[in-house]
Amino acid sequence: PVARCDYGEIGRNLAKVAEIQFAIRKTYLKSRPGLQTQFVAPRNPLEHTLAEIWANVLDLDRVGIHDNFFDLGGDSILSIQIISKASASGLRFTLRQQFQYPTIGELGSVIETAPAVELTAQQGLVTGTAPLTPIQCWFFEKELPEPHHWNMEMLLEARQELSPDLIGQALAHLTAQHDALRLRFHRGDQGWRQDNSDEETNSIFERYDFSALPVDAQDLEMRKVAVRAHSSLNLEHGPLLRAVWFELGQARASRLLIVLHHLIVDGITWRVLLEDLQTAYRQLIQAQPVRFPSKSNSYLDWAKGAKDYANGSSLRGELSYWRGSGRGASVSLPVDYPDFRHAGTEDTARIAVTSLDASETRSLLVEAPKAYQTQINDLLLTALLKTFHRWTGHRSLLIDLEGHGREAIIPDLDLSRTAGWFTSIFPVLLRIDQPDSMSGSLKSVKEQLRRIPNRGIGYGLLCYMHADKAVRDSLRHLPNPEVMFNYLGQFDQVLPTAGLFQFAPGGGSGSLLHGPQGRRSHLIEIIGRVVAGQLHLEWTYSERVFERSTVEELALRLGEDLRGVVQHCLSPEAGGFTPSDFPLARLGQRSLDQVLARLSKAPK
Repeated sequence: PVARCDYGEIGRNLAKVAEIQFAIRKTYLKSRPGLQTQFVAPRNPLEHTLAEIWANVLDLDRVGIHDNFFDLGGDSILSIQIISKASASGLRFTLRQQFQYPTIGELGSVIETAPAVELTAQQGLVTGTAPLTPIQCWFFEKELPEPHHWNMEMLLEARQELSPDLIGQALAHLTAQHDALRLRFHRGDQGWRQDNSDEETNSIFERYDFSALPVDAQDLEMRKVAVRAHSSLNLEHGPLLRAVWFELGQARASRLLIVLHHLIVDGITWRVLLEDLQTAYRQLIQAQPVRFPSKSNSYLDWAKGAKDYANGSSLRGELSYWRGSGRGASVSLPVDYPDFRHAGTEDTARIAVTSLDASETRSLLVEAPKAYQTQINDLLLTALLKTFHRWTGHRSLLIDLEGHGREAIIPDLDLSRTAGWFTSIFPVLLRIDQPDSMSGSLKSVKEQLRRIPNRGIGYGLLCYMHADKAVRDSLRHLPNPEVMFNYLGQFDQVLPTAGLFQFAPGGGSGSLLHGPQGRRSHLIEIIGRVVAGQLHLEWTYSERVFERSTVEELALRLGEDLRGVVQHCLSPEAGGFTPSDFPLARLGQRSLDQVLARLSKAPK
């Protein structure tokens, strides 16, 4: 009956119907009761290696060859970790292939086993000059009064007794291995440039013994040291990394504070650095030579390749999309102090938090995405749109989204173990036309996000690296989003339970990360991560712009809307496909629904 229906291209090409039928069968099989307990073991050495890697990254006891990576809670950031570990084992595949073949059984058929990454990436010290990347251009465009003070940090607690001397040696090996840690930035007549030095000549490691002090005094002294560490980085002469070891006596475990300038680090870089730090320490304590996994391509390789890509033919087709990305976005957020809308500085920044408990988080990450074949960002942003709709009364929101920025746009360039700041920031005008329909909202947001070309990486390339000034200006003069959103992924996998460290109780010193007089780029910045099995979304805002009660109420509402999303996705009536599930068919949602309705009535 489907072949006789006049649904445009669907009626003329039965292969597209077959695509839909095949995908429906796969989804039906994945959702059958009891399938998750139907374990199929690896059948050959390649599958055994992949299964071990997946289990390690996903923190699972075992993984079968037909288990879907995303059904197990995987995401794009964890995919990069898997690609990195697989590369170290001589298995090579791309992020795109991980998404296209989400089971070990499927992925194994397309994997290359030649260690090609070692042939394309320089294994020695990388030095030289390279253009600034888009995210670095975005940073310097801010014209911060203290550009040396815009950092990230990790405060770690030792799980066992460790040698601070060997920690210092391990950090020295780390700066030699990861070239981005030795970057230097210089301002000249033509603006900023970056250079890779051949060695780190600055002292980057300090030790403090506060074991004789009471706990309150220890915390006070550690904060004083952290303040100095954060303000001591130097873009031109270095270092851009500081590490501090704190001895706290018998009652408290020792701590390690690591501070890096954001120009050289992002969320994925942290994962690589912490893994290599522990690798180096274990080798040193056993009096072995320090050997890291093979390098992937350098940050300078990426910067040069990105500039060539930005001016090639591949991006031309994206320009019209990005020029229209902010069209019609004239709505401003309702602030509490309109006279100070543009006066928010870092010293006035405050944080409100949305949190889900461990059970709710697992449902959000593992169970809820199955209903509509969604990813975690689809669910988070649907809930966020509903929260903002209740607040502003508007159905659309212009928002800056952050991505990991390591998209496979340059052939044979492997970035899976490369340190640096790769983040992509791009504007998206999201809209919910059916705010009272959870199903309609989820499908709509999912499709809007799928229409973003190459996960948004092209916007920054065109905006900052295209040779034509008219192209750059046409994008940089678009309306500026007042909200930024970034989901950093599952940080539980950053520090495995068998590792040397865990996150220190109470976290770090977030108020020290940025120079106090720097102007905030967005009115509201929302950053999400999963730590200790729980989702936390931090809302950062300026108290000169918003009352505390305003943002805390928004954070509370987002928690309610997230629970509403999860509750709907787990309900019996939830579920369905959207056009992006069947890219060959090129159908709208209404036509797809009609085809699916007819298929459901066809003989099984």
